[in-house]
Amino acid sequence: MVAERPVPAVGRRGFDAFAGLVRRGAADDPATAEARAWNALLGAPPLSAGELQALAGVARVRTIPAGAAIFRHDEAASALVALRSGEAALGYRSADGVFHVERPVRSAGWLDLSSSWLDERHAIDAQASTEAVVVELPREALQQHMSAHPLLAQRLVVGLAREVQRLSVNTHALMHKDAPARFAAWLLQRCTSGDPAGRRGLVRLAERK
Repeated sequence: MVAERPVPAVGRRGFDAFAGLVRRGAADDPATAEARAWNALLGAPPLSAGELQALAGVARVRTIPAGAAIFRHDEAASALVALRSGEAALGYRSADGVFHVERPVRSAGWLDLSSSWLDERHAIDAQASTEAVVVELPREALQQHMSAHPLLAQRLVVGLAREVQRLSVNTHALMHKDAPARFAAWLLQRCTSGDPAGRRGLVRLAERK
């Protein structure tokens, strides 16, 4: 049985909760912390004060317990949905209630950046793998601010472009690479330098499987 969704915190209260996730344990002033929180999703450079205010006016934040649905493929998509903290998965829930994972998502990352713009239902199901904090940007409210903040609109276009590129790369890999080659590419994407001289690589695995 899927747990009921918590009632979302709306507007300034929701944005304060969202920014508070970043402020915990940090010495930054509130404005810097808020910019860091949003830049994790929308990219650098830091958002302007006007952009932050616009987002504060529309953002909704929800805390989702582990195992609960974030959204379902048969629900109308009225907002852009992103994972702010925790882990989630995209996939499909079968008739017997089993959730089949297609792609894990770790914060900060978009869960659905496209369906709302098309005024359609979500294309896939999303479920929280751990307790997760989700931020939603209702499309209609967001559109009202985009003409006054064209750089904010540009950030969202770039985000959509990244999603399309990621899907294209994944499709190419599925069609032209065998399983060992795809696994090697997956490890390489997650490899960071393990020492100052750059002679050793380090791969941190957060996946359960």
